[in-house]
Amino acid sequence: MTFRRDSIKAGAMAVVAGARRDARACMRIFALCLGFGSLVLPGAAQQSSPTPDDKYPENPTKQENAPSRSARLGRLPIEWIIGPYIPVQEPLEPLSNKERGQIYVRQTFLTAGSYVARAFSAGIDQARGEPHDWGGGFAGYGRRYAARYGEFVVQNSIVSGGNALLGYEPRYDFCRCNGFWPRTRHAISRNFVAYNRTERELRPQIPMYAGAFAAGLLYNTWLPGKQNIWSGGAYSMLSQAGIGSGYNFVSEFALDILHAFGLKKNVRRAQ
Repeated sequence: MTFRRDSIKAGAMAVVAGARRDARACMRIFALCLGFGSLVLPGAAQQSSPTPDDKYPENPTKQENAPSRSARLGRLPIEWIIGPYIPVQEPLEPLSNKERGQIYVRQTFLTAGSYVARAFSAGIDQARGEPHDWGGGFAGYGRRYAARYGEFVVQNSIVSGGNALLGYEPRYDFCRCNGFWPRTRHAISRNFVAYNRTERELRPQIPMYAGAFAAGLLYNTWLPGKQNIWSGGAYSMLSQAGIGSGYNFVSEFALDILHAFGLKKNVRRAQ
């Protein structure tokens, strides 16, 4: 009987020690991702060269005494849900390096949608039981969530740096159209194309999918056991295509969804 109790106690202590090691590993991964983000974006942003004289032809002219772009970035409604975006009535203008840095921080750490999306990805991993060594329950889900969020930090750091280098628009721009299907097509298309520094011409979202692939490779090096990192990178790109399109769809109709629940009734897409 004593031997059995000692065995149970030793097993429990081993489980606790393993959980502590996993928690420390997750924290190291997360810290690495934060450091990676702080290094990638500033260096890339310094090489961007916006052209402030370019205007989006269909936008209304600015009114006198209009708030600065940096002020507008901080006051846009529902920004905390979907991240920085461009309302229908706001002109598309090239971003400064400082504004790109603000957008990166908000998109990566201060947007509720980014945490919800990672929770969804971790839930899929939990349902699939991947990786198997992380087990189930809250402990397994916590490890998967930390790993997926770390992957997102790496991806968004690469994407933000690439956008700064190429002068791509990192914010979601609301469709300047009406109707469910035109707005849906616009939302999905923005997951594959973005405005360049002219804010007129659309270009393929190369930084986005390059970042997804690279982050997928790195994510699979964190996982226990033997992993195929190349298939992990491909899976990350497919996830970006699917989850990214869904995220844009929710962003496009976010105000409509809030109105349906009786919230933000005083805010309109084209006010």
